[in-house]
Order: sequence, then structure tokens, then C-alpha cells
Amino acid sequence: MSKQSIPGIIIILGSPNSEEGELYPVARQRCEKGIQEYLNKPGWKIILTGGFGEHFNRSKKPHAFYLQNYLMERGIAPEVILDLVMSTNTLEDASLSKQTVLKCNVEDILVVTSDFHYNRARYIFESEYADTNISIQFSLSDTDESSCGFDLKGQMEHEKNSLSLLKERIENK
Repeated sequence: MSKQSIPGIIIILGSPNSEEGELYPVARQRCEKGIQEYLNKPGWKIILTGGFGEHFNRSKKPHAFYLQNYLMERGIAPEVILDLVMSTNTLEDASLSKQTVLKCNVEDILVVTSDFHYNRARYIFESEYADTNISIQFSLSDTDESSCGFDLKGQMEHEKNSLSLLKERIENK
């Protein structure tokens, strides 16, 4: 595909779903943010991330499958969705989506995630794409502690600790 055919790609990062495949609020919020962004970016395509994992999807189908269904139910045409990335974590979200991004020869990507996940997602995506000329922007869904379905303060602490460990590991290579 040439640059002219796809001006950019929106990557919607996965988040937990139930064992029956019902998207939890954070996943739906990311999808809604992704839909808003898509409607403002004519010609852009979408990549959805999330395979299987003990902490986010123990259902029979990959998490990205449920994201795809949600988007299509909300009016996004199937041909807009380029790829379902079978990742198990944010590191794989970045590395596995990069393969599709590079094949499409785009200059811009927009990563959609949650506000509490932004710092770690940004660090990971910027590190993964550092060897490219691809411009990375982020669009964040707001997480409402009262309806997110988990301990938001605990999750924020997890994000902070995970980012510190990640930076330490990379710096000590």
C-alpha cells in the first residue's frame, strides 16, 4: 500500500473482557475514543490489539475479536480494520502492530489507550518505533474510577512500577 492510500493508522490498545467476551468499561471507552478519532481522520485505518492472557482475556476468542465486533456494531466498516494483533501485553502491542504499520508505509499513527496507561504506553511505543520516521500521537480515554470495574489507584501504581522496571531494564542492557 502506498502512503496515498492510507494517510495514517489508529491503534486501539486492548483492555480486559469477561470470560464470556463482554468488554469491560475501559475497553469500551478506548473503542469509543477510537471511533471519535476515526471519524475525524478520513481514510485512516484501524489496528486492534489483544489476544489471550490470564490478566485480560480467558475467553475462547482473542480480545481483538471482541473489539472488532464492538466497532462494527457501532458502524465501523470491516474494511477499515487492517489487523487484529494477537498480543498479550503492551510490549507486544507495539512490536506486533509495527509489522502492519511498516507494511502500510504510513507516516503517522495514533495510539488510543486510557489515561492511566498513557505514560507506559508512550514509553513503549516511542522505544519500539525509535528506528522509524513514524510520528506517534496518543489519544486518551478518561477513566472513571466509579465505573471502571477495578481498583484504579492500584492500577495506576502498577503502571508506575511497571514503567520504572521497564526503564531500568532497558538502561541496564
